[in-house]
Parts: sequence; structure tokens; C-alpha cells
Amino acid sequence: MTTKKKTLLAVLLTAAAGVSAQGPWKMNLRCEAENIVLKMDLYKESITVPQMEMFGPMNGYLGGNIYGVWSITSYEIKNEREAVLRLSNDLGSETQRAMLTQQNDTVWLLKFDGHNAVKRVSGKKLVKIPQELLMKKDIR
Repeated sequence: MTTKKKTLLAVLLTAAAGVSAQGPWKMNLRCEAENIVLKMDLYKESITVPQMEMFGPMNGYLGGNIYGVWSITSYEIKNEREAVLRLSNDLGSETQRAMLTQQNDTVWLLKFDGHNAVKRVSGKKLVKIPQELLMKKDIR
């Protein structure tokens, strides 16, 4: 193999490694209807969670129009289209399990298991957000 071919092969392998490292489990999702965002990187702890900077980078968080910030404390990648997330509120007093399922290239379904502990402020009350959130990849 010539030096030129070796160099080209090395460049192609490096580019392919970068693409696969991004993968389906590193992205920003947004539910426009509820104004909720899910930022995550299930490959490494690389995301700074707002109001929780003192803990260093984490795997991600759920934020936006909800009460507090819910960080991803653990996860299980089931396959290339499904992952189970364990979320914890910013006080550490409540946890929530959720299934994230890819519907197509840009749409994901976040479904909370059992009792939904994630709430938002409505007037002077805390109300539960919907049990299922249709989220789209945020390409901003």
C-alpha cells in the first residue's frame, strides 16, 4: 500500500470514528408544545447542567418549562432506538425513570414510567407535565 493510500485510509477512519462517536445518544431534543429541552450525551459526561455546575460535567439534563432541573443520573442503552433514563431533580429528593424511543430521524418520544414526578409551575401550583413528550432534534 502506498503512502498516499495509507494517508487517505487514516483520514477516512478518523472521520468515521468521529461520526460514530457522535452517534444517536448525543443530542439536544426539544418539545415545542411544552417548551421542554433534553440535552444529553450518553457516551461521556460532557454536559454542564445549569445551576449544578459545581458537580462538573454530567450525561445531560431535562430543563425548560419545568420546576427545577432534572439531571440524568444513570441510563441504559437498550438498542440503537431505545434508552432508559434515570432522572433526578436538582434537590436530589425525587427521581424519575423514562424511556426515550426514536420514532424517526428527527422525532423522539420521551415516556415517563409510573408516577410522573416532573412538574411545572402553573399559577401558584405545581402541576404534572404530560406523561409522554414528543421531542424533535434541536439543530440550532
